[in-house]
Amino acid sequence: MHAVVLHAFGPAENLRYESVPDPEPGPGQVRIAVKAAGVHLVETWLRAGVKSDTLPPLPELPSIFGGEVAGRVDAVGPGVDPAWIGRGVVTSGGRPGGYAELAVADVDSLHRLPAGVGYETAVAMIVTGVTALSFLDVAELTSSDVVLVTSAAGGVGRLVVQYARGLGAQVIGAAGGPAKVAAVRELGADLAVDYDEPGWERALAERLGGRKVTAVLDGVGGGKARAAFDLLADGGRFVSIGNASQQPAEPDAETLKQRNLTVVNALMILIGRPEDRPAYEVKALAAAAEGRLVPAVQTFPLAQAADAHAALEDRRTTGKVILVP
Repeated sequence: MHAVVLHAFGPAENLRYESVPDPEPGPGQVRIAVKAAGVHLVETWLRAGVKSDTLPPLPELPSIFGGEVAGRVDAVGPGVDPAWIGRGVVTSGGRPGGYAELAVADVDSLHRLPAGVGYETAVAMIVTGVTALSFLDVAELTSSDVVLVTSAAGGVGRLVVQYARGLGAQVIGAAGGPAKVAAVRELGADLAVDYDEPGWERALAERLGGRKVTAVLDGVGGGKARAAFDLLADGGRFVSIGNASQQPAEPDAETLKQRNLTVVNALMILIGRPEDRPAYEVKALAAAAEGRLVPAVQTFPLAQAADAHAALEDRRTTGKVILVP
């Protein structure tokens, strides 16, 4: 089979498309003929060799990335019901990796594709959808909220905007550049702003006409997150699902106390409660099947995985990045 292999940590071009032996499913496993494989921002950091207490450990090399896989089961290992063969499935636990034409996964990690849900949509929802739903559970949004969503044109951000609009909340989507701002506006956000423009937060405050942001849902961190903090009303809540900028954002403890601000890291809650993940995966796939959440995807051929990584790092992507063999 063909796969994308990392032999040395470094830039995106270190990802090599090459021939490797077909994986064989072991006991309790299936092999999937991959139709779509998700790319995650964390994988770009691991590929570069970034070490951090907040990141998974660096993989042993050579390595094939990709745990988010959708496709059809083409073989089963010992102890697995042969009826799985031919079924369309999605998993967030692909092994040795989804950046390949074939991937192995534990049968217990599989979900059958719901009717009407394609491979690319399933891959987008199995991790990005799960993250968005866990994020929203922590945020506890209501129709009375004024919600600011950063990185609103990204995979998670787009789902959050849709969900918050469905609740009847006033939604502000912040993204970088005119094209992404236009995409956020098309999602139905009440306001769409370009946070690459200097002073965007002051301009937004004026447009709100005295209303204050009650909840910030952030995946960016750094200066953009600090600007969002300044827009929060006293007693507001700031919910984080990551730190794409890899820069600190949270104000000092005294400021949080004085303004009665609540700060929650939703992603760490999800990571710390893996037993909740299967139920969230079922909910995310059901939301897509029912049309309540519609993910955006940007596809790259498997052979162009290096281009996908480079585009993701440069923030040139919109929606969930997916590799297609």
